[in-house]
Amino acid sequence: MRVYLVIMDETEEARKALRFAARRAAATGGAVHILALVQPQSFNAFGGVQATIEQEARDRAEVMATSAAGNLYSESGKMPTIAVRVGEGQAVIKDYLAEHPEVAALVLGSAPEGGPGPLVTHFSAHAGSLPCPLFVIPGSLSPDDIDQLS
Repeated sequence: MRVYLVIMDETEEARKALRFAARRAAATGGAVHILALVQPQSFNAFGGVQATIEQEARDRAEVMATSAAGNLYSESGKMPTIAVRVGEGQAVIKDYLAEHPEVAALVLGSAPEGGPGPLVTHFSAHAGSLPCPLFVIPGSLSPDDIDQLS
């Protein structure tokens, strides 16, 4: 089974990447994995405060990923696999790909204007060392454009 890994955040480009992945999965009899990233906190507060801040960030990521998964389920009838991980984006994604050899493609959304974003920049520069193809979905595509491509 083909598994499409989408890195989900609150951006429109992530939603476009999810749409593409979901449609590709439906067309190929595959599945979607949603990976939500929680950036580690760059400051240290007192123990209890730090733990509360980190838990709130993780809770926000879980709600966002679950909401995206629910939308996908209502459209396709298939529930994606959801994972929420804390850490630096590139390292977390590399670890996830190593743990999940069934992933057939990493699907990222590119910003519609300006630079493509840090994950797209990093993984496109290192695409040759990935264990799967990298799909970059342009942020300027409309939902209809995505539907035609997938």
